[in-house]
Amino acid sequence: MLKHVLGNVLSKRVYTYEGGKVYPWIYVSSSCFHSGQAHMAPRSFFGVEDFLDDDNSRPYTYQKEKKSKNPTKHVSFKQRTVAYMQPFTLDVFISKRFVSASLTHRVTSKQVAVAGTNSKDIKAALRSRSDIPACLAIGRILADRAREADVYTASYTPRERDKFEGKIRAVVQSLIDNGIDVKVYLD
Repeated sequence: MLKHVLGNVLSKRVYTYEGGKVYPWIYVSSSCFHSGQAHMAPRSFFGVEDFLDDDNSRPYTYQKEKKSKNPTKHVSFKQRTVAYMQPFTLDVFISKRFVSASLTHRVTSKQVAVAGTNSKDIKAALRSRSDIPACLAIGRILADRAREADVYTASYTPRERDKFEGKIRAVVQSLIDNGIDVKVYLD
């Protein structure tokens, strides 16, 4: 930055006349009005004014708000209220080694009921931890735990990479058979 300032001063031939001698502008003596300092804008202590975001309200160190691609887009009543009308969501995770499922409250993000084949009590009762009978057992146990927590309805939307068939369908069907009303949203 100093190189830039000096380049501008010397290229524009800015000089000052003082005491019968001509000095370049940057070398003004201390007896001058500005006490020998170059005329530059004041900088903040951390020097973050160069890194402000678009609306120049906050430094770059703060998380920026996400801006909508279409700010005039209307949000429907259903989109605003679905988290309160259907507050519980079902999350099913199936790997090669185990199966786990949980019911989560959308608004508070707290897990109400959890069941998985990795837990000690379920692990001992199963022959395999990742086959269809294990998925049916997880659905049955999750339904029991959900009823203890007074949860009788849930919604399920499969992840993008998951297909609603096989083991995932077995968990959801087991929940439905054991008294939990699960609404499945397929896109």
